Amino acid sequence: MATGSLRRRLNKRSSDRRPQAPMASRPNFPSYYRRTSLILFIFLILGVFVLLGISSNMWSTVGYGAISTGIYSIEVVNAFPHDPNAFTQGLLYAGHDTLFESTGLYGRSSVRKVDIQTGKVEVLQEMDSRYFGEGLTLLGGRLFQVTWLTKIGFEYDRNNLSKFEKFTHQMQDGWGLATDGKVLFGSDGTSMLYKIDPQTLKVIDKHVVKYKDHEVHNLNELEFIKGEVWANVYQTDCIARISHYDGRVLGWILLPNLREGLLAAGNHGIDVLNGIAWDSDTNRIFVTGKLWPKLFEIKLHPIKKRFKDGAIEQLCLRKAFFN
Repeated sequence: MATGSLRRRLNKRSSDRRPQAPMASRPNFPSYYRRTSLILFIFLILGVFVLLGISSNMWSTVGYGAISTGIYSIEVVNAFPHDPNAFTQGLLYAGHDTLFESTGLYGRSSVRKVDIQTGKVEVLQEMDSRYFGEGLTLLGGRLFQVTWLTKIGFEYDRNNLSKFEKFTHQMQDGWGLATDGKVLFGSDGTSMLYKIDPQTLKVIDKHVVKYKDHEVHNLNELEFIKGEVWANVYQTDCIARISHYDGRVLGWILLPNLREGLLAAGNHGIDVLNGIAWDSDTNRIFVTGKLWPKLFEIKLHPIKKRFKDGAIEQLCLRKAFFN
């Protein structure tokens, strides 16, 4: 969506000057002045309402107004245990301090219900060794999961994870899934963000995700947070905040300190940042990574310093990943 704001100026028109009335007529001037002022006031009020109506229609049409791209760092609020053998591909908050998580790797892929406080896996559904688990989301009572290098996905009953159906989708591959409670959003490792009908699993809309004039390739795990789609960008320490109306990047979250901290603590077997979950009731944000021993609750802080030209591109953009 092109940035910009609609600015309108309400021009006052001064009334024509009139010859000065004789002294005898001056007592009538205050009433004339009051009537004129009242008429101008009424027209001014009507003009304000017209402008408000135009503004309201415009905002409802475009969804977002003029939003400049923001860059954020993070503060770690809490750190929780996480299974260091979980190759995290999909993550979501399920209420009551529990997560649903999808893990990958052939022969080790699964869907699981996890207690946040302890990291304990409470319910586990192991996948057939033919499938490499990827993105996961929850809509109503159904969990939707996609798989890597295929157009095959699975639906699970959220209560026991044992009841599931197979489906096919129209994305190029299966990487990430999220939902706004009405539709599904999907990624396939390209720069495309898909909108999917949860009943038919057909693509109903799609947008190329762009930062400035650059396509943002390698979109991975997704989460829907406060009207935005957040996406891990594979092989980076960046999360892109995306407008699902047109694919425009609204902001970036920079998290290199998480991976660097784990490496400094001796966790040399970890892989990349991947996994975003949002507790909409308390506005908590959780992130983790593939084979990470920690799950982090984070808060965002805007970075006020100005970045050099090309710095964000270097940090957060990568060449297209080809399977």
